Amino acid sequence: MNPVEPIFTVELFPGLSTELLGVLKSLPSDAWDLPTACADWSVKDVAAHLLGGNLGRLSFGRDRLEHTRLGALSMDYEALVQAIDRQNAEWVSIAQRFSYPLLVDFVELTDPQLYQYFRALPPFEPSGPAVAWAGDSQSPNWFDIAREYTEKWLHQQHIREAVGRPVLAERKWLFPVLDTFLRALPHTYRSLEAADGTAIGFQITGEAGGDWWLRREQAAWRLYAGQAAGAAARVSLDQDTAWRLFTKGYRPGYRPGLRPETAQSGIQFEGDAALGMRILQMVAIMA
Repeated sequence: MNPVEPIFTVELFPGLSTELLGVLKSLPSDAWDLPTACADWSVKDVAAHLLGGNLGRLSFGRDRLEHTRLGALSMDYEALVQAIDRQNAEWVSIAQRFSYPLLVDFVELTDPQLYQYFRALPPFEPSGPAVAWAGDSQSPNWFDIAREYTEKWLHQQHIREAVGRPVLAERKWLFPVLDTFLRALPHTYRSLEAADGTAIGFQITGEAGGDWWLRREQAAWRLYAGQAAGAAARVSLDQDTAWRLFTKGYRPGYRPGLRPETAQSGIQFEGDAALGMRILQMVAIMA
């Protein structure tokens, strides 16, 4: 059995930023107003959201600005999601006053600073924010940074799809996203009872795919890398279905996320259906 390893994504941030800025700098003025997969947000709104993430992490993390909403960290999950939604909407509304060139300038200014900040963090020390969708009350820095990488990757894809650019689906970019998302499996399965030793295998196919499995141990589910021998259930889905399903977004006629009932037809289940189909409930994003 091979326990899953830490995911080190810091050195991916500069390249991901270059890809984003390449798209943003090439956009004609009318493209900034195109709708995206993010609720009622336009391309400009999603870019502003990415900038807001930079400013928040640098101000409250690197610069230790007192955070008036620290009480949110003790909220239950649903209340925390609602608080994040309100904060995101507030910032995007403020950013309406930014011109397109100024917004790009701010992203280009703050992306390298965020990279340097993350690079300086000891990877195994506790982070400020915990990865709540994985059930954490405290997370190591490497996991929090990996979660931030998935956010930046995901929202860039929302922009890319809105303006007709290809998704960054090469293994270099997407495998760390999927590997991070799969850390939500034990939390997703936490209430599903099974005998100790029960194993469930998960395979994501495609260039960026891989194999993971859960094993029931001492009344808890543990995540491992690789294929599970003698699994009671097996689940197989392609990489595109995986990232869309796990990020919960959906808008009829456009939204690139997938409803569970829609995704189900494209997923192969073998063995115990109740064990395998719990993956349809997995969410690896907060808001």
